[in-house]
Amino acid sequence: MPEFVFRKSSYSDHEHECVEVAANLPHTIAIRDSKRPQDPTLHVTPAAWTAFLTMLLPHP
Repeated sequence: MPEFVFRKSSYSDHEHECVEVAANLPHTIAIRDSKRPQDPTLHVTPAAWTAFLTMLLPHP
């Protein structure tokens, strides 16, 4: 089974709110709490992740 390669999200506060995202597999985005990497991860489709990020970005 392929492994997720996590990176810290640019939306994270590097001292308190730390989210890591893995987007190295083509059909799944994995999200986890960097302070608890042993806990289960949230898996979403790339389309769902894009929609979520679009909601976070300021709209002109």
